[in-house]
Amino acid sequence: MTLKLLIVSFFFLITACDESSHPSGQQVPAPQVSVVTLSVQPVTLTRQLPGRTTAVRVAEVRPQVDGIILRRLFTEGTEVKAGQPLYQIDPATYRAAFDKAQATLNNADALAKRYKPLSEAHAVSGQVYDDAVASAKEAAADVETARVNLNYTQVKAPISGHIGRSIYTEGALVTSGQSGYLTTIQQLNPIYVDISESSQDLLRLRRALAEGQLKAAGDNAAAVQLTLEDGSQYNQEGKLQFSEVTVDEGTGSVTMRASFPNPHGELLPGMFVHATLRQAVQEQGILIPQEAVGHDTKGKPYVFVVQTDNTVEQRAITTGEMTQGEWLVTQGLSAGEKVITDGLQSVRAGIKVRPDERRSVVGSVNEHSSSMNDPSAQ
Repeated sequence: MTLKLLIVSFFFLITACDESSHPSGQQVPAPQVSVVTLSVQPVTLTRQLPGRTTAVRVAEVRPQVDGIILRRLFTEGTEVKAGQPLYQIDPATYRAAFDKAQATLNNADALAKRYKPLSEAHAVSGQVYDDAVASAKEAAADVETARVNLNYTQVKAPISGHIGRSIYTEGALVTSGQSGYLTTIQQLNPIYVDISESSQDLLRLRRALAEGQLKAAGDNAAAVQLTLEDGSQYNQEGKLQFSEVTVDEGTGSVTMRASFPNPHGELLPGMFVHATLRQAVQEQGILIPQEAVGHDTKGKPYVFVVQTDNTVEQRAITTGEMTQGEWLVTQGLSAGEKVITDGLQSVRAGIKVRPDERRSVVGSVNEHSSSMNDPSAQ
């Protein structure tokens, strides 16, 4: 009898629990989600491409006469001006050669002047006078050569810029035409950035522009932004100078060159950077937040769309570029549709939800930084 009472009591207890969990058969309320209403707008497409900095001008300073270096006249690692003396080579032999050439010129000039009236009076032949004049001119040329060599004993900066370390020191013997340079000077303001772009991507962009799928970026197409090695943004805007017309056979890329102001010497030759170029405009662009996009088991992107009756639909889409935390949608969505962005953990296709508008326009900024080569884009 006791066993029967325990069974009956347990049955009533379970029944009471079920009734307390679902009183009066009330349904579970529809989950609340945040949505965005899509709109179309012009979106500026940009490319972030790798590049390296290079000096605008580089001069390897070499001696033009033979001799011993007496003094170094500059401080290593400083800025120098064009024409500034850098080294002093022993000038003794060159000064002596200049003095000798000058004395020879003086004697030749005096002889030519002496022969001139004699030639007019036919006291000497015209040939003798002509030889004297020619000798004077030859002596003048020798003086000029000696003067040039004497000036070359003072090695001067061929360009203005940042001078590096001195390879040779005082007492070193240098020669004209030697292969080794004394030091180098690099002009770093402005500075060049050489950028490499895949020829395939360039062809794809030009084809899209030609077919009207994209519009040219306009007056700002030549503007370039720079990201440094540590991820920071360079605070000066550059300008695209030119693009090569040949493709590198080894890499399959085309080189473009941009020029950047470098007043504080922050950019140094050989630095690895990323350049952001404006390339085209998507006139009817649709942007959705990154968190709204999911991926199926095959890696294909999809979103949850709220229908007019608040029913959820799972929609496969095709995405293009990632732009400031938002995907550019190329297929699958249209303006005016509502896409779920928050509350996705309680959402599945076919259920009803309570949508709450997060914002009315996706991507209110008309210009976005994007990567047209994003491997995750589908």
